[in-house]
Amino acid sequence: MLKFTPILLALIYGYTMYRFSVWRTHRELDAKSTELADAGLKRLTDRMAEALGVARIPVYIYKIDPVNGLAAPDGRIFITRGFYRKYRNGEVSAEELSSVIAHELGHVALGHSRRRMIDFSGQNALRTALMMILGRFIPFVGAWIANMLATMLMAGLSRSDEFEADEYAAALLTKAGIGVGPQIGMFHKLDKLTESRAGVMPAWLMSHPKTEARIEALKKLEARWQAER
Repeated sequence: MLKFTPILLALIYGYTMYRFSVWRTHRELDAKSTELADAGLKRLTDRMAEALGVARIPVYIYKIDPVNGLAAPDGRIFITRGFYRKYRNGEVSAEELSSVIAHELGHVALGHSRRRMIDFSGQNALRTALMMILGRFIPFVGAWIANMLATMLMAGLSRSDEFEADEYAAALLTKAGIGVGPQIGMFHKLDKLTESRAGVMPAWLMSHPKTEARIEALKKLEARWQAER
């Protein structure tokens, strides 16, 4: 029984962290966000809503400065104030920003946003269990190995989610008459807008795929759709 104690403790810790993460995320988003009221963007989100057969897409401005978009487990889509400012300054078009919203909708529709909350707590649980186990057999470096293994595993899952959400967004944008072009255009700007360090990080440690790989995947997808018409 004692040999299973680290795993049991890690599972309890993981579930506790999951519940706490959900509560903290909702509290943070509720306190720091307002519903999107931009007429130009709303026209595009209404077109996407019509393509999906829903009344509306709940989009909010999250009042933080880093350039990002995110999907909450409850289905709300958030664009950060920093990202919205880029749009208002003319650095990003309405269609390009709508492609970000479509991408985040993909995370919601495919269950990624809810699973990521579980994955985050699961990663911590896995890391804790590995540290307890490896620490017994490999003193000092066991914790470092556990951290590296957990990070690599979760980064790989996250990259897969991003490609899936990209494909969902491309299909939605095409159906809404917006097209894949703004999505590709957004990717060309993304590294500069976010001051990405993707070029100096190993791909297997990145939570997002390299931008070039995402653009190439979209071009292949678009070419396949055109060939099937």
